[in-house]
Amino acid sequence: MLRLRAARLRLFETFIHTATRHRPEEPAHLATGRRGELAAYFYLRRQGYIIVARGWRSSRLRGDIDLIAWDEDTLCFIEVKTRTTRDVATAEAAVDEDKRRTLRRLARNYMRQLPKKDAAARFDILSIYFEKEKTAEFELFRGAFDWS
Repeated sequence: MLRLRAARLRLFETFIHTATRHRPEEPAHLATGRRGELAAYFYLRRQGYIIVARGWRSSRLRGDIDLIAWDEDTLCFIEVKTRTTRDVATAEAAVDEDKRRTLRRLARNYMRQLPKKDAAARFDILSIYFEKEKTAEFELFRGAFDWS
């Protein structure tokens, strides 16, 4: 049992290292976004969410849903926005009407695939700030926008 735990820990550490390291050809803002999405995953799990999909895409629609998770009996479509500063604008301000429209289309497509078609669902936005390389600060907006 102890060997299995040690193996899982090594695998997890490898995953974290690979997922968060900066790739030389990758722009810094993409690395920040990737780091934020990973931090979001663990933050939401600590909040009791059950994550069912990361970076979900439809073969028929453009865009992706960062995280899909259950919060008790509610299916949540979560948009993660990561910033290194609050100086210009809040992270959640980047979820404009075009992005909301895209998320709604994707969410409807995802819901059509569920066996239970009448599940309660909502859209959340999770803003993450890595100011001055400190640990992440999170702001979760439950029910940030509606279906219309």
